[in-house]
Amino acid sequence: MGRTALWTAIADALRTEIAAGSRAPGDRLPTEAELSERFGVNRHTVRRALAALVSEGLIVTRRGAGAHVAPAPAIDYPLSRRVRFRQNLAASGRVAGRRVLALETRRADPREAELLALPEGAPVHVLEGVSLADGVPLATFRSVLPGVRLPGLIAALEAESSITAALKLCGIADYTRAWTRLEARAASATQALHLQIAEGSPVMRVTSLNLDPEDRPLEYGRTWFAGDRVALTVTPGD
Repeated sequence: MGRTALWTAIADALRTEIAAGSRAPGDRLPTEAELSERFGVNRHTVRRALAALVSEGLIVTRRGAGAHVAPAPAIDYPLSRRVRFRQNLAASGRVAGRRVLALETRRADPREAELLALPEGAPVHVLEGVSLADGVPLATFRSVLPGVRLPGLIAALEAESSITAALKLCGIADYTRAWTRLEARAASATQALHLQIAEGSPVMRVTSLNLDPEDRPLEYGRTWFAGDRVALTVTPGD
């Protein structure tokens, strides 16, 4: 039986590291010089191993930027009358998570008051955070909800990991989407930091208004999805 070619052994080693998660989507691989030193081979052998991984779709290379682990496939995220983050991710085989950045009650600004049908300056509960898919940042978000109608919401949001579950604790068993607006934007420095992307990278801003079962405005939300991590699909009906 012949010996395994060196470039094949290098490709196998890198493939194993990617599969094990020690090199995550988007991570930069060591340089050709570093890989040559690590495996004790010349750069031509390293290039052949990298070319094999490129052909398999495991890594991508760009002149001047080196080789990176290929990004994970975009998550199909339907926008329908009932948009539920956890259900959407579960349907795509992902585990949803959330990192809270801010949770407070403050006065509504004029736009928030208009959309939520509140007197200007009325109290609103505001939740800001990062939505995660399998631990990877997918989007940053801000949700604004009426304060007087939902006096226990802050405590419910502290106890529950989803807005849907928190609203149920407050007596809101269901809610539906009134409208959704999609706009392409460039990531700000803060958004880039939270999403672990480069500043100026494309993000999709989704602005929406949800209604309670009595068709009263319930939640005014804005979400900024990392452009290469999600495919937003508009679906009619439920």
